[in-house]
Amino acid sequence: MTATDERRTSLQLLVIVIGTLIAAVDTTIVILALPVMRTNLHVGFSAVVWVVLGYLLVITLLATQVGRLGDMFGRVRMYEAGFLVFIVGSALCALSWNEASIVAFRILQGVGGAFISANSGAVIADIFPKERRGRAYGFTAIGWNIGAVLGILAGGALITLLSWRWIFWINVPIGGAALILSLYVLDARAERQPRRLDVLGMLLLGAGLMSILWGLVQMTSVPFSATLAAYLAAGVLMLVAFTLVEARTADPMIHLDLFKVPTLTPSFSASFFQALANFAVLFLITMYLQGVRQLTPLDAALWLVPGYILGSIMAPWSGRLADRLSPAVPATVGLGIQCIALILYAGLGLASPLWTVSAVSMVNGLGSAGFFPSNNAAVMKASPAGSFGVASGLLRTISNLGMVLSFSMALVVAANAINRQLAFAIFVGSARLSVATGAAFLHGIHVAFYTAVGALVVAAVMSALRGHPGRQTGARHSEARG
Repeated sequence: MTATDERRTSLQLLVIVIGTLIAAVDTTIVILALPVMRTNLHVGFSAVVWVVLGYLLVITLLATQVGRLGDMFGRVRMYEAGFLVFIVGSALCALSWNEASIVAFRILQGVGGAFISANSGAVIADIFPKERRGRAYGFTAIGWNIGAVLGILAGGALITLLSWRWIFWINVPIGGAALILSLYVLDARAERQPRRLDVLGMLLLGAGLMSILWGLVQMTSVPFSATLAAYLAAGVLMLVAFTLVEARTADPMIHLDLFKVPTLTPSFSASFFQALANFAVLFLITMYLQGVRQLTPLDAALWLVPGYILGSIMAPWSGRLADRLSPAVPATVGLGIQCIALILYAGLGLASPLWTVSAVSMVNGLGSAGFFPSNNAAVMKASPAGSFGVASGLLRTISNLGMVLSFSMALVVAANAINRQLAFAIFVGSARLSVATGAAFLHGIHVAFYTAVGALVVAAVMSALRGHPGRQTGARHSEARG
């Protein structure tokens, strides 16, 4: 490869990393702004929670669908379209005037985020050969970690010094620069797949997931009832119907035979259980630092920065190991390290030194760095060449579903320890725990961490059970489908 080619490839990777970064920023930055947004826009209590959940849910629902669009119309074009929609959605969020507008524009922003996140892994698979993808995914992990840190720190600074609207305005110049750079350096080199959209499948999948997630989210704020049971049951039935339709459709949205590839099913399962366990960690620690320890949002964030920094540094090394060894090795070791971190978090008390939080966050960051690039590499290495977009979108959907359930799990445990409304208020930063309720709420946090450890153990078992992906696996599977 010439120096010019190497420079172009580096710029292409930079575009992907920026996309990952801004998606991560908007996963965390809004949390700090919720109390101010609620007051400024006169938003109801349940609606302000949907400012966060709406963004995450729409990405969950659309990830597989837009990944398929990338296979059909070009992954690079869909990736660039994602930037454009994300920029427009961010600007509209900054201009929001009431609760309906902020939730609606966050959903639009999530559509752009779905196009970016669902196609980013597949674009990397198009650009890099198999032996270099692990390192590339390692750099995207850097982008995610830096974005998560920036979301916390920049959010606190912008809200304090300027206005909550600037947490959305900041996306416009960053996203615009990334869009211009992507138009210049990204090539639509992948062969497009002449397929039709599976409209019925998309409707069943979207409706099924929405029904289940709506029911689960409602369970965090109201007691379980026949209505909630109906939502969950209807969602399950629609997903069963979706599976039956996909099995009988000539050109389905999701090729269910992807799950027959030895590496893919355990890789997808590991991603789900890891997200189920780990996405709640940030919120649980935030509740501990802001609620139990009475820290400000910005002060609480500063104690968590070392973990994200270490994760960013170590992720490329993990990616290199995934390139040289079986991806199962660094991924499984990373999950084991995260188990240790969550057990240590569960030992935090009312008077634990705050440096302990930073130390444990570094352990958790090291574990994350071991898992994410390796698991992504495993999925892409095992996926048939013509289904990178579908596989990447499905991986993101499964991970996002785990994240949403993790979010719900954290709130349910907190609500079981104290009043549900107070738990919600603490969660979004609009109220703090008193000394009297601190011990009870801390017990709920401990239970949540131990529950998360159980999910991580399942993820580690899934990761260790997967085979050694190779070119022959994907080739044989592709031939079988042809």
